[in-house]
Amino acid sequence: MTEKTSANMPAPQDTARLTAGQPAIAGGEVREAVIIGGNRTPFARSHGAYAKATNKDLLTSALNGLIARYGLQGERIGEVAAGAVIKHSKDFNLTRESVLGTSLDPATPAHEVQIACATGMEAIGGLANKIRLGQLDSAIGGGVDSISDAPLVFNDAARAVLMELNRARTTQDKIKAVLKFRPGHLAPQAPGTEEPRTGLSMGEHQARTTHQWGISRQAQDELALASHHRLAAAYDRGFFDGLVTPFGSLTRDNNLRADTTLEKLGKLKPAFGRDLGDEATMTAGNSTPLTDGASTVLLGSEEWAAEKGLPVLADFVDFETGAVDFVDGKEGLLMAPAYALSHLLQRQGLSLQDFDYYEIHEAFAGTVLSTLKAWEDEDFCRDQLGLDAPLGAIDRSKLNVNGSSLAAGHPFAATGGRIIATLATMLHEKGPGSLGLISVCAAGGQGIVAIIRGR
Repeated sequence: MTEKTSANMPAPQDTARLTAGQPAIAGGEVREAVIIGGNRTPFARSHGAYAKATNKDLLTSALNGLIARYGLQGERIGEVAAGAVIKHSKDFNLTRESVLGTSLDPATPAHEVQIACATGMEAIGGLANKIRLGQLDSAIGGGVDSISDAPLVFNDAARAVLMELNRARTTQDKIKAVLKFRPGHLAPQAPGTEEPRTGLSMGEHQARTTHQWGISRQAQDELALASHHRLAAAYDRGFFDGLVTPFGSLTRDNNLRADTTLEKLGKLKPAFGRDLGDEATMTAGNSTPLTDGASTVLLGSEEWAAEKGLPVLADFVDFETGAVDFVDGKEGLLMAPAYALSHLLQRQGLSLQDFDYYEIHEAFAGTVLSTLKAWEDEDFCRDQLGLDAPLGAIDRSKLNVNGSSLAAGHPFAATGGRIIATLATMLHEKGPGSLGLISVCAAGGQGIVAIIRGR
């Protein structure tokens, strides 16, 4: 339980900190980390348009598009951080190898990050902090996932026999090992989305949370419908022209269904929570599909951006990582951002209503709606967050205004970069000082929330 604090009475020094944009630290002041722009591939349903693309192919392409857009050819960037949730063991150095496949200076260092669906957020937030501390002047963060290129591994029994064969030194020992092979050993194990400690998929976990919070099928379908229509409208008005570069045959996300309707969504059968019987509400239409794609975001100091003549869209203000105990059923798997936000708002002296835009990752429509309902719930905010009052409701017209994961798709590690680049562009259009809030849930009962401010 956290120490009780008021949801509506931020500390005066915290308010000054955000408005001044110069949080104090021992020995000096933190400078701004600015978001210059982003680039991503179109997202594609897995085993479709990108069936033959690898994580390296996709991430390299997203990086190359960013490099071309901002004239970074031959540039030594301070650091590149990215990652993938599902990748081959040979891709242990995926980000570095992708960087070497671009026109960046080969002296550009790179490292891997992985925190499930929040990978891109963690990579970008960590780089922003290095810039703020003066350790870097420039950086690129992002993520990639190609479920189509997911590794298949031998089961444990087959692995034991193969290892025994590898250790054998005599012909007789090798024959003994080979004779232990059985037909069942040839069945590969594909990676899944089941939680190791519960055996349940993210969808099954969310089905229980959705039911617990009483989220209706109608509300979920309406959120999904809005996501598709808003994403389609954003593409049509050219919003993504400076954020997406083609890959393969695609110029836009192929999960997008601009012509979908509530009637079409309403005909879909439940895909998760079937043990709930008639009370199951989560379908393929109000859940994200398995998706391939990559995203990148260019960050820098104000001085570096000015020196290079690059635009500045927004400041990366702050972020918070949270985790919940989902194993014992004390909380839903994807509810960590609901907890993390309380700490972030208190630290920055803000209320939930102070934002111009909200970007909540649509892992499932039920995830977004459960999170919003928790922030409005007096008992949850008092008993779980230690607050004197609920965080409250938001203006839904400010939520995911250009569509989100239900329409675009969700390549696990790439979603954070997509959201940050989208929101930074929106805030820049809105004007200096505008504020955006990001919430991204992740497997393992974790999640990240972040604040960015428009320039």
